[in-house]
Amino acid sequence: QVQLVESGGGLVQPGGSLRLACAGSGFGSATGFAFASYVVRWYRQAPGKERELVASISYADDRSTYADSVKGRFTMSRDNAKATVYLQMNNLKPDDTAVYYCEADLWGRGMDNYWGQGTQVTVSS
Repeated sequence: QVQLVESGGGLVQPGGSLRLACAGSGFGSATGFAFASYVVRWYRQAPGKERELVASISYADDRSTYADSVKGRFTMSRDNAKATVYLQMNNLKPDDTAVYYCEADLWGRGMDNYWGQGTQVTVSS
């Protein structure tokens, strides 16, 4: 059984930092493909708003891309040996408040996707 579990969310003051983690399990045994074969994305969804793609990291060269709203503040990385990706979030703003989800997409094809359950991030003074 494949699982993605997010962690690291919480309440933080504006200007603060959080580090989210998305831990995968079961990828090799259940899917036949190692975690390293998956593009992983972070999305967020605030109340009353559509889900927004925040960041993505490649399976091939670990290259990451970011939404304009977080560029320069968020950094995504992965540790394939631990089947885990991270989202370092610095200089957080109230507009970053949302539930953050990770998604694993085999080779980025959009055909074999797995989602985590989400972790709440609240930025407030």
